[in-house]
Amino acid sequence: MARSAQQSDNHPTRGRLGTEHVDAGSATTPAELAHAATGALEGEIPPWQQPLPEGRFADRELSWLSFNERVLEQAEDETLPLLERAWFLAIFASNLDEFYMVRVAGLKRRIATGMAVTAASGLTPRQVLDGISMRAKELCERHARVFRDDIAPKLANEGVRLLHWQDLAETEQDRLEKFFRKEIFPVLTPLAVDPSHPFPYISGLSLNLAVVVRHPGTGKERFARVKIPPVLPRFIAVDARGKPRRPEDVGADELSDSSFVPLEEVIAHHLDHLFPGMEIVEHYTFRVTRNEDLEVEEDDAENLLKALEKELVRRRFGPAVRLEVAEGISKNILRLLMRELGVSEQDVFVLPKPLDLRGLNLIHDLDLPHLKYPKYVAVTSRRLARVESATPTDFFAAIGENEILLHHPYESFSTSVQHFLAQAAADPQVLAIKQTLYRTSGDSPIVDALIDAANAGKQVLALVEIKARFDEENNISWARRLEEAGVHVVYGLVGLKTHCKLALVVRREAGGMRRYCHVGTGNYNPKTARGYEDLGLLTCDRDTGQDLTRLFNQLSGYAPKTSYHRLLVAPRSIRSGLIERIEREIDNRLAGKDAWIRFKCNAIVDEKTIDALYRASQAGVRVDLVVRGICALRAGVPGLSDNIRVRSILGRYLEHARIYAFCNDGEPDIYIGSADLMHRNLDRRVEALIKIKDPEHLDSLLDLLELSMSEETASWHLLQDGTWQRHVYGEDGERLRDSQEVIMATTREQFSAR
Repeated sequence: MARSAQQSDNHPTRGRLGTEHVDAGSATTPAELAHAATGALEGEIPPWQQPLPEGRFADRELSWLSFNERVLEQAEDETLPLLERAWFLAIFASNLDEFYMVRVAGLKRRIATGMAVTAASGLTPRQVLDGISMRAKELCERHARVFRDDIAPKLANEGVRLLHWQDLAETEQDRLEKFFRKEIFPVLTPLAVDPSHPFPYISGLSLNLAVVVRHPGTGKERFARVKIPPVLPRFIAVDARGKPRRPEDVGADELSDSSFVPLEEVIAHHLDHLFPGMEIVEHYTFRVTRNEDLEVEEDDAENLLKALEKELVRRRFGPAVRLEVAEGISKNILRLLMRELGVSEQDVFVLPKPLDLRGLNLIHDLDLPHLKYPKYVAVTSRRLARVESATPTDFFAAIGENEILLHHPYESFSTSVQHFLAQAAADPQVLAIKQTLYRTSGDSPIVDALIDAANAGKQVLALVEIKARFDEENNISWARRLEEAGVHVVYGLVGLKTHCKLALVVRREAGGMRRYCHVGTGNYNPKTARGYEDLGLLTCDRDTGQDLTRLFNQLSGYAPKTSYHRLLVAPRSIRSGLIERIEREIDNRLAGKDAWIRFKCNAIVDEKTIDALYRASQAGVRVDLVVRGICALRAGVPGLSDNIRVRSILGRYLEHARIYAFCNDGEPDIYIGSADLMHRNLDRRVEALIKIKDPEHLDSLLDLLELSMSEETASWHLLQDGTWQRHVYGEDGERLRDSQEVIMATTREQFSAR
């Protein structure tokens, strides 16, 4: 939809605080509009200028659990392909692991040290922890039930049987015993617990067997622990002939008639091989989650690499924050585990077997396309493919003709950003490349391009964020490899993570030096770029080139007073820049001008920004928000957020792009970039948002926001009480459209039409 069709998109304000109400739709003069927006009589202070009420923020942690519930609801959706539902179960489990390793662990640490404070929601630290425990256990029980009662039986109907040991035929069990002796037994290490063997260290997220053995002569019982080796497949496949093998070794033609048995059950039924001469009394599966949040004292950047390497070693020994045990565990064994691991009843999750359903990723990867989403092949961006003066891969000609807005994964990352950097590395006219790397893939062609450029004698700067959570070891490895190739590697600013997604290429041309830039919302990771929905802008705009040059100089050198033309940069100007634009919408609304605000991001937590949005709502500005994850804003509260709608979209791709759009009296002001509305993004990270200028790009982004907010699009709606309600079917009973499917179809049509 063109911008002209967007310019009058205001709606009548609903009833507000005050004794008189004028319909904003019938108000015509600035005074009437101000009265309609505020509901205030002459001489009264309008609501948007009054103190905001207490309790206006939802709790951050509980809101995150609501997000993970939405992931679980995807797994429960019977209209989705079966293996994709299993995949969502795996995502739910992985998400919850990280939540406990970082958020719950941090909360527990603050409570233990007396540093915890009441949350912005008004809940005390103990109340938050209690709420997390109760809600997480409810969701985990539901998660296990969906797998056991719904997805596993339906997979069996498709010939993919996820079985327990006792479900196998005797011949299959016999063959598995031979497989155990050959492939599994040599890897196992039983650890006894007795006066000469202290309770062993249990690594975080490892799957374990708690075993009780009895000496037949003395009758004395002992405890032992057997770790399920993570180097072995989570499930063992048994084909139609009863032959066991690794799942990846099963042929595609055999998958529809195969059984898969959890590895721990195969081990559990052969414990006599590990404890010969002892009687196996009982055994139970358990799993521990530990505090794996890093704490690094950044006294100076020179010591950061070594300090982080030491902290990564310490991370493995963080205190336990959660204990998962299989149903039926004896009270004695549970008490022993709780005592040795230092956890309370609140931290214990008693769940059906099998534990750790992250392993369903392995099942999802099976070559069964009829049980997955239809394959989508990303297309090359239209502006890259239609350049008449050069081949489609001549990026410098393409970017010189027009700015290029990229939308991944609908448009290919490999034929755009990846090839752009590879071409820059090989081009003799390119003199320098500067790049931020927050997360990248294990076999990164981006890193290879930087190394090739350095080997060719170009000046190459790589800003590697080695504090990227859970990618620290990977990024340290990349940093060392880049340094060995002669790349100038820096680690950003002390006390700040560098989260912005920037690339700068300096090229000598006939008219002088020219700077080619990429500013994105997602990481330079070809693997995740196929599954994450992100935006990026390729440009040789002079102001952008100056901005990126200044920002890279600030990151690699000393430039604390840097100013920018086209960028908003955290921690200095993103919050203030967005709030300034929110306030401009308020002023425009009260002056009788068009006014609206539309954001798309992963999380909204920052109280100052939320309060500014509340003020805008009170002034009659329509606020539409698309938030994938955490939302601490309360929508639809009378007198506070009547004019705020919040939607959430989850699907086959992870919604990851950030868009901040403002009506600006009919001349939309839109930014895209790396920052969410969270304290960490606005205060503790280097982030960048870039202003979009091209009218076609502005229309495209507005269309995307309108599609996301449309009542005809399937989404979750945030309700006044803080709960989320899924909307999948319209009033006519027809299924609402899937926004990602709409974008895939539109992108394919545009590609075919050129």
